[in-house]
Amino acid sequence: MPKARYPALLPGLIAVIRYSTVRDCSNTKYANPESTESKEEPMKFTGTDNYVTTDDLNMAVNAAITLERPLLVKGEPGTGKTLLAIEVAQSLGMPLFEWHIKSTTKARHGLYEYDAVSRLRDSQLGEEGVGEIRNYIDKGPLWHAFECEEQAVVLIDEIDKADIEFPNDLLQELDRMEFSVYETQETIKAKQRPLMIITSNNEKELPDAFLRRCFFHYIQFPENDTMEKIVKVHFPDIKNKLLKEALDVFYSLRDVNGIKKKPSTSELLDWIKLLLVEDIDEDAIKANASKAIPQLYGALLKNEQDVQMFERLAFLSRRQG
Repeated sequence: MPKARYPALLPGLIAVIRYSTVRDCSNTKYANPESTESKEEPMKFTGTDNYVTTDDLNMAVNAAITLERPLLVKGEPGTGKTLLAIEVAQSLGMPLFEWHIKSTTKARHGLYEYDAVSRLRDSQLGEEGVGEIRNYIDKGPLWHAFECEEQAVVLIDEIDKADIEFPNDLLQELDRMEFSVYETQETIKAKQRPLMIITSNNEKELPDAFLRRCFFHYIQFPENDTMEKIVKVHFPDIKNKLLKEALDVFYSLRDVNGIKKKPSTSELLDWIKLLLVEDIDEDAIKANASKAIPQLYGALLKNEQDVQMFERLAFLSRRQG
């Protein structure tokens, strides 16, 4: 599949566009190879081989599809919110457009950006094409999604990083599925309403007017049984005893009072990978658990306060033992 050629994006606009050509969304990375008849059946998301979901999460995705409303997914970091959009697009055979939010991101960056500076420079240098203003407009992920003949998935990732007015500035686009390009006096309307998946780490409250337009789901941190399934997706050959001991240590760390940053799912996977590479067995983990901080703790504990706290707890445990 040929790689897409993307226009140079301005600093405020960060978009990853997952399809083969900018103008033809039918040749997508996640294009559905099934016949037209199968596409007419109601779309249902049930998870994928690479992404373990709960019934509640599947229900939330399908409710957002039915209601044609954005799906707002909250949860602590490392619970798979971003990966959800990728797996939904792959499972349903939709093109995916990713918009990763920064603190400086504005709502207009998702629509387009007009590069007036480059146009002024080119006019001073006598470059050709200066009169065609479209040469200086970079389309954002929402513009690309609106142009698709088929329904697309748009990921707006970590919306709570932006300022408080960012969600409110998207209300018209969410309601009407259209926006105006001031420089060319044209209106861009969505050919198919995209499925929007919006993630938040719950670091700040979002405006009520924005929340009213969304279907909300909070991803609870996986329980032990679900976490076992997640680990086995990544490490299918792991021994059950090793997995049990690793999860016991992992959840005991998360349950300690006063820990500043609880280890996440992705950090657990990193730790287990290291255990397997270093050939540390379940007996070594169990013997070490009550007397010291875990082996290779740098994969789980990410600040010095937590490390020092666990070192003190381990010291007290050794004295009492």
